[in-house]
Amino acid sequence: MKVLVTGGAGFLGSHLCERLLSQGNDVICLDNFFTGSKSNIRHLLDNPYFEVIRHDVVDPIKLEADRIYNLACPASPVHYQYNPIKTIKTSVLGAINVLGLAKRTKARILQASTSEVYGDPDVHPQVEEYRGNVNPIGLRSCYDEGKRCAESLFFNYYREHGTDIRVIRIFNTYGPRMDPRDGRVVSNFIVQALKGEDITVFGDGSQTRSFCYVDDLVNGMMGIMEQTQSVGPLNLGNPGEFTILELAEKVLAKIGGKSKLVFQPLPEDDPLQRKPNIDKVKSIIGWEPKVNLEEGLDRTIAYFRDQLK
Repeated sequence: MKVLVTGGAGFLGSHLCERLLSQGNDVICLDNFFTGSKSNIRHLLDNPYFEVIRHDVVDPIKLEADRIYNLACPASPVHYQYNPIKTIKTSVLGAINVLGLAKRTKARILQASTSEVYGDPDVHPQVEEYRGNVNPIGLRSCYDEGKRCAESLFFNYYREHGTDIRVIRIFNTYGPRMDPRDGRVVSNFIVQALKGEDITVFGDGSQTRSFCYVDDLVNGMMGIMEQTQSVGPLNLGNPGEFTILELAEKVLAKIGGKSKLVFQPLPEDDPLQRKPNIDKVKSIIGWEPKVNLEEGLDRTIAYFRDQLK
């Protein structure tokens, strides 16, 4: 098949492109390289079935595709708060443009939504039926509400035009090719420890997150794209729940060195709990994560250790 991956040069997108190519697909990687990186896809450039287009999804584009994965959007607070209006445009105008393309080409299209649509949740673990507790005017709202609006657009195209959609809600994902400067907790802790710097913990570290290794996430994403039972939304993430303090201690134990924990105030609207209920996706495609946090951290630390040489 001919597959379009928007945001294909990003952390998650590059792993997806790699996997799609390994299955014999023609892959078009579309990226404006705001947060994506050419280094993430350098090893794919010689593949005759791989094509890269520098383009911003806020502008329409005409392509042919059988499948579209819409991953285009800054996904870390550092990046999506850098230009919040641009972030909203990427989610909303980007969704309109790729949905129009899917409608014209009759492609199946998957929206990479986020656990952030649940906000700071009152329901734990988070189920797909939960409608969220989001501050619509807060610092994080450019990302949270942009993704919520994109979900609305996908379902309205589905209802009005019969567009063949899939919607997934991605929980914290980590692994090789994360940007060391993007402010995500796993990459932050690893890079700080490898450099011998103090490890920055926001709040008292009691807030929880669930960490899914990138290979598991890509397996789930592709499985949801090809199944025909549900258009979603479906949670994708690892239901193992850890406090931020536990994560910091695991990273320190694995890397060693002189780093110590430094505590800073919790950012505005930072969720206190995050854990996916994955019963739906497990029942539909039999998916559940295989890589535990210990193994995933080892692989990710090895990647960053090599990058920081």
